[in-house]
Amino acid sequence: MKHALQWLLSLLFIVQMYLAMAVLGLLFFPWALFSTRGARTACKLFCAWVRTSARWIVGLRTEIRGTPPTGEVVIAAKHQSFLDIILIFSAVPAGKFIMKRELMWTPILGQYALRIGCIPVDRGKRSAAVKKMIADVAKGAQEPGQLIIYPQGTRVAPGVHMPYKIGSGAIYAALGQDCVPAATNVGVFWPRHGILRKRGLAVVEFLPPIRTGMERGDFMARLEADIEGASDALLSEAGFDRDGLR
Repeated sequence: MKHALQWLLSLLFIVQMYLAMAVLGLLFFPWALFSTRGARTACKLFCAWVRTSARWIVGLRTEIRGTPPTGEVVIAAKHQSFLDIILIFSAVPAGKFIMKRELMWTPILGQYALRIGCIPVDRGKRSAAVKKMIADVAKGAQEPGQLIIYPQGTRVAPGVHMPYKIGSGAIYAALGQDCVPAATNVGVFWPRHGILRKRGLAVVEFLPPIRTGMERGDFMARLEADIEGASDALLSEAGFDRDGLR
């Protein structure tokens, strides 16, 4: 009975979340269409609403740990569900993501993504896309801010091992910016798939920066060790058992 009630509350939460996305997206669209500030304001309000409504409706609290970066850096983050996107974007002043190019054509959402500086990437053409992104940054064509990348390339469920892709090392080397790793345990409470949202404390933790100038291989080893070690600690804190479920 308790599980069924939590499932129904989760369904209510999801419905109202996407309704809020639509309302805010349409309400701010005229401003966002011509203003990066307008687009970012709408996205920040949506993130705040998701965090607040998650606490009220399903009992899922959220917390940001560490020091969110404010300057020109690369944020390399563990990606477990939509919630870690919400938390990271809400914590930094000017976050922008590398996104799949097909999302550009999503009504309203695609326009918002472009206005806040997200960088479209062609599937299967990542090398060329990274080179173009680096060239755009060098020319000042992109909005300044914090570039958020996912080194594993996709959402990864808690406890599942997936290799880190070399693209994050190429971006780090080419941009010449510090990299701030970010760990999380959000997948314990908000999974990649399904409706159920669990009660508890979901955390994103910003880790000490990896300074620019490391060799690519050393950087990749350090990045994976830092993110996986901190994420495992957060999973343990959340009561996650690698041999089963929380």
